[in-house]
Amino acid sequence: MTGRIARGCRLLAVTLVAAVLQATPASAATVPPDGVVTWGASADRIGEAVADRGYRMVVHTSVGGRDARIRLSNAFGDRPVTFDSVYAGIRREGAALVPGSNRRLSFDDESSITVPAGAVVYSDPLPGRLPAGSDLVVSVHTPDAAGPLTGHWMAMQTSYATRGDHTAEEGGTHWTETIGSWFYLDAVSVRADAGAVVALGDSITDGWQSTTDLNRRWPDYLARRLQKSRGLVKGVANEGISGNQVLADGPGQSALNRLDRDVLSQPGVRTVFLFEGVNDIKAHTGVTAQDLIDGYREIVGRAHAAGKCVVGATVGPFKGWSEWDPAAEAVRREVNAFIRDSGEFDAVTDFDRILRSPYDHERMLPALDGGDHIHPNDKGMQAMADAVDLPSLDCADR
Repeated sequence: MTGRIARGCRLLAVTLVAAVLQATPASAATVPPDGVVTWGASADRIGEAVADRGYRMVVHTSVGGRDARIRLSNAFGDRPVTFDSVYAGIRREGAALVPGSNRRLSFDDESSITVPAGAVVYSDPLPGRLPAGSDLVVSVHTPDAAGPLTGHWMAMQTSYATRGDHTAEEGGTHWTETIGSWFYLDAVSVRADAGAVVALGDSITDGWQSTTDLNRRWPDYLARRLQKSRGLVKGVANEGISGNQVLADGPGQSALNRLDRDVLSQPGVRTVFLFEGVNDIKAHTGVTAQDLIDGYREIVGRAHAAGKCVVGATVGPFKGWSEWDPAAEAVRREVNAFIRDSGEFDAVTDFDRILRSPYDHERMLPALDGGDHIHPNDKGMQAMADAVDLPSLDCADR
C-alpha cells in the first residue's frame, strides 16, 4: 500500500472512532471492528417501528471467516431503540435454522443493547467460523420500538417476522409472516485474511429484476467469482438503494451523503465500486453531465483520502424506459466518456458496453433485459459481474 493511502487509512480510522464516540456514550460496541465486511445493505427510513416485534433476517455471506460481528443501525431513528434479544444462526430452510447453530449475540458482554438515535453499534465477536456463501440468519426483538424505522426496503430476499420474542427458537413455527425487507441490520463482518469491495449503486446494484431468494444480483455473482480467485479481495458489500441518486436525496440519502456511513466505515474495504448516475439523468431535474462529473470527483477524492481505490462503472443504456429521451441520452454519453477517459478512477468497468445492443447502443440487449429496458435480468447481472477485472479491485500496489 502506498504511503499516501496508508496515511489516509490511519486518518480515516481516527476520524471514524472520534465521530462515533462523540455521537454515543463510550462503548467498545460502537467502534468499527477489525476484520472485513462479508455482507452489507444500505440503511434508510422505511416506515414506522412497532413495539414487541421480532425480525428473523436472512443474509448471504461473501467472504468466510471467524468471529462474526453484526452491525445494528438506528441511523434514521428519532429516539433510542432497545434490542433485548439478538441471535444468529445458519438457515436450514425457510425460517428454520440448523439445529445447534442459533446463538445469542452480546454487546459489551451484555445480552441487550440500546442504540441511540442516529447511531450504529457492533456486536461482540461470535466465536467460531462462518463459511463463505452461507445463509446467516439474524433474529432480533425490539420490546418498545417506536418512531421512524431504519432498514433496507428492497432486500430481494424472503425474511420473517413475528410478535413477541422468539429469537432463541431454531424452528420456524412462530415465524410465519414473510417480509421482503431487512430491519435494523445493515452489516456483518468477520475476521479474515482478505479485503473487501463495496458496490455503491442504485436499484440495478440492489438487484431489481433478478430472481428473489437466489442471490443473483450482480454483486452476488461477483462475490462467487472472487471466492474462486487468488486475489486478496474476497468480501463484497452491496450498498445499492433502489431509486438512489449521486447528487440528491430521495429514495435513500444521496451517494454523496451516505458515502461515509455505508461505504467508508465498513471494515476491511480496499475498493469502492461506483455505479450510479442513471437516476440523476432520467429524472430530468436539470442535472447536467458536469454536475454528475463533479459528484463523481468528490466521491473519488473522499475515497482516496480514506485510502481506498475507486472503480468507476459506465451508466448502462435505458432507451425504452419511460423517462428516456435524446437529451438524457446525451448526458449519459458525456458522463460515460468522462468515466472511460478522464483517468480519475483507478480502474473502469464498462457496463454500458457489456449491456448495450450491438444494433442500437442506446438500448439494452434484449437477452439481458429484465423487461423494463433499464434493469438487467439474471443473465445480464451475471454478464456485468463477469466484466469486472478482478485484479482492479485490489489497489494495494498502486
